[in-house]
Amino acid sequence: MNKMFKNFKKKAVAITLALTVSLSTVGLAFADSSKVVTLGANLSPEQKQQMLNYFGVDKNQAVVLEVNNAEERKYLQGVASEEQLGKITISCSYVEPTSKGNGINVKTANLTWVTSAMIATTLSTAGIENANVVVAAPFPVSGTGGLTGVMKAFEDATGKPLEEDKKELATEELVTTGDLGDEIGQEKATGVINDIKTEVIKNGTSDVTQIADTINNITNNYNITLTPEQFKQIEALMLKIADQKYDYNKIKDTLQNVAGNVDKELSAMGEGSIFDSISNWFKGIGDWVSGLFSSDKDLGILESTNDNLLGENAQINATDDKAINLPSSEEVEGFFGKVWNWITGLFNNGSTENNPDSNAVDNNENTPSIDEANTDDNSTVNPDTPVSNDENTQDNQGDQSSQEEDPSDIPVAQ
Repeated sequence: MNKMFKNFKKKAVAITLALTVSLSTVGLAFADSSKVVTLGANLSPEQKQQMLNYFGVDKNQAVVLEVNNAEERKYLQGVASEEQLGKITISCSYVEPTSKGNGINVKTANLTWVTSAMIATTLSTAGIENANVVVAAPFPVSGTGGLTGVMKAFEDATGKPLEEDKKELATEELVTTGDLGDEIGQEKATGVINDIKTEVIKNGTSDVTQIADTINNITNNYNITLTPEQFKQIEALMLKIADQKYDYNKIKDTLQNVAGNVDKELSAMGEGSIFDSISNWFKGIGDWVSGLFSSDKDLGILESTNDNLLGENAQINATDDKAINLPSSEEVEGFFGKVWNWITGLFNNGSTENNPDSNAVDNNENTPSIDEANTDDNSTVNPDTPVSNDENTQDNQGDQSSQEEDPSDIPVAQ
């Protein structure tokens, strides 16, 4: 009897170990397949490999999907102009679903028309609650088409389709925000739409008059005046959002993170006083440092991209400072130099006003005449001469990339 029990015990242990190994293998397979990459169908094979390298993904060990222009048009049709719809797809995305409470964290590279915060808030409208997302291109593009890739990747990674109404609504919000951004700036437009949406969802507002009041209050906070057409466009969008009955508690982390991100960006752009800018700069450094020791948020794939592969002129943007390198010592010194010059300038200006003739001799002696200033052709730049913005553009981009980078010719949906 005792021997039988021992044999049974050994078999039980063996079965348990086998199950543990099997479940671990399944778990690892699921973890790998839960990260999905989408590539723009119109990229060359070399550019597609470049983007996989940027994401740090081996195409033989990950799910890699293509997104074409027909898929973009499915959601952009009816809310975007033909120019915005475009005819090619360049933007790529890398999506990683995360645990509850992590919110939506976004990093972008080489996107010119949309920002990380803009994508984050529209993804909450699409019905996504927790995910890490990277949207990028091998050279500068508008980035509108990237939203379609993210939604497709998220559905593949989770195995659960997003509601079609919400996907269409997210695309409409992106275009509405982008159009407004053309007039008042991307950051401010993102803040306006995100704040209005937050109030509508948080308060369960569905009455058209209340929505109109909310729009007026928020735009007053940002000190902007909407045209009648812009007002109607935003009002129509918010009425549709109100009809979806979003659960504020499930997306508040993302909405609040976007609001904070916008405030920081606006302060950095000089929307506040110089003291606000200094305060926010120090706060940004402090947040970055504290984030290194904090485990509250998992940025996952946002911190694993190889930004150097896109060149030193690549435009990198993220909803969290941890996903972007800390400023270099040169940038830090340059910032403090500007602050010091601003402070000393206050006193110098006061001194000059009190003694208007004190610098007259020096100014006359040290300031060259107009003719003298123009004698050295190498010291001046003709303002009409075009200057290349990116000396690192790869040869394999060819004529295609230069056409797509021309603002007068580029279809926005890329």
